[in-house]
Amino acid sequence: MKAIIEEGCIACGLCEEICPDVFEMIDLAEVKPDADVDSNIDDVQRAVDECPVGVIKIIS
Repeated sequence: MKAIIEEGCIACGLCEEICPDVFEMIDLAEVKPDADVDSNIDDVQRAVDECPVGVIKIIS
């Protein structure tokens, strides 16, 4: 699985707070290049569910 952050991120930092192994804040939220989404899937799904602008997606 892979996580992506679509256009529209407001840089609130919630995804990084929920799952710092996968997400990091630079100017906006980004998925870490070496992120292991599969091993962190529960936290990644929580970040998807709680993103206030709904821009985080999980794709296979």
